[in-house]
Amino acid sequence: MIIYNVTTNIHESVHDQWMIWMQHKHIPEILATRKFSSARMVRVLIEEEMGGVTYSVQYTTDSKETLEKYYQEDAPAFREEGVKLFGDKMLAFRTELELISDY
Repeated sequence: MIIYNVTTNIHESVHDQWMIWMQHKHIPEILATRKFSSARMVRVLIEEEMGGVTYSVQYTTDSKETLEKYYQEDAPAFREEGVKLFGDKMLAFRTELELISDY
């Protein structure tokens, strides 16, 4: 299992708008690609020097190949929409994680 992790710092001035967009549009649309079986959104509990609030969204997929298909077929449009809506008020970075075991 692969976890596609997107960590985002969002400026306070657009926080509420971003949260509504994430929960009611962005995450559901990503799940609708059928390339991910689930998503989990968590708040990062550290105070950033630059301000804002930081969140991590973890999307679960079956394989690196499926994630690559997402990158090729879907990711550009999703990223473009976020930039269009929130511009420099949103800073995101992405990591890929491989699940070794659950306990």
